[in-house]
Amino acid sequence: MSTIEFIRRPSSMMRAFLQTEAAGGIILMAAAAAAMIVANSPFSLDYRETLHLKLGGLSLLHWINDGLMALFFLIVGLEIKREVVDGQLSRWSDRILPGVAAAAGVALPALIYVSLNQSDPAGLRGWAIPAATDIAFALGILALLGSRVPTSLKIFLTAVAIIDDLIAVLIIAIFYTAQLYLLPLAGAGIGLVVLALCNRRGVTALWPYLLVGIAVWLCVLQSGIHATLAGVAVALTIPMTRTPAAPDDTQSPLARLEHGLHPWVAYAIVPIFGFANAGVPLAGFTVADALSPVPLGVALGLFIGKQVGIFSTVWLLARLGWSQRPRDANWYQVYGIALLCGIGFTMSLFIGSLAFGEGSHQNDAAKLGVLAGSIASAIIGFIVLRIAPSTTAFRP
Repeated sequence: MSTIEFIRRPSSMMRAFLQTEAAGGIILMAAAAAAMIVANSPFSLDYRETLHLKLGGLSLLHWINDGLMALFFLIVGLEIKREVVDGQLSRWSDRILPGVAAAAGVALPALIYVSLNQSDPAGLRGWAIPAATDIAFALGILALLGSRVPTSLKIFLTAVAIIDDLIAVLIIAIFYTAQLYLLPLAGAGIGLVVLALCNRRGVTALWPYLLVGIAVWLCVLQSGIHATLAGVAVALTIPMTRTPAAPDDTQSPLARLEHGLHPWVAYAIVPIFGFANAGVPLAGFTVADALSPVPLGVALGLFIGKQVGIFSTVWLLARLGWSQRPRDANWYQVYGIALLCGIGFTMSLFIGSLAFGEGSHQNDAAKLGVLAGSIASAIIGFIVLRIAPSTTAFRP
């Protein structure tokens, strides 16, 4: 491999990743809009009945949320591992800014939600709904802006969203597991040990990981832990080749699996999830319902909590000299990116279904909050980034 190829490979892989996510985000927006239209049309009953059709003992919605979304979480796990081992989060100096910003962007939305729902024990279960950023949706907005946004900010947004996802996975595992069944949990653990041994022994064929991974998913499905977490656990066992001569090897098992799955997840699975979960019938909701603590807490957590938590953290770390503002970006653009981090669509909808149960009135109310907060963040973030001066014209 030539020196030029060595330099270009990581950047080309990141570019391909961002392009896939951006296109998938645009498709996701269309799927969410279609869901809202269908859910409030004469076909709304057909929409709900189709989602609750039983297939193999589980509803279609259950298969989407527990089955297809396991592949989404598998991709999340692969992205986390790649970035930590040999990517934008491979060095502690690279992790400080997005890591602290992501933590603040999780904590402040949760505090806003809790402050509005502290008198309602049932409503408090949704405290984590505004915690995560939807990377596909946010990058879809950035795609509409083209070259007006520096690449460093796109990478910063991606890093924050990946850390957000990691925090969300931990939250789901710790706070949204109601009851554990030890026998299937032990089976999942044995499967993961087998996969770790395959990694240790240098097995690079993907089929053993996928075959045992399916068994792990089935065990987790019966264990009481949400089945999608099996995707993250399996991802962490997939080998990633990393040598001085070939960092982030595009032929490693992890890279092959990620690149093979990513288009399916971005272009099909996530939009299907969005279409199945974003449809909220508005006929039964009043203005008072929309302004009740659950949807208001979610909307304000996403729109206010995310932007304040992330922007103030970046500003403070830069002011203290502990980190630097993303390269070639001014503070207007950083603020616009902080606004886009308030788009919490996919993971927020997912956590809402865990917190309140699919089909419940509270879950529908939380969906309204997710849609309101995400749409407001997307629109205002787009406007700020569209009118922000270029870095050559403005350097605060």
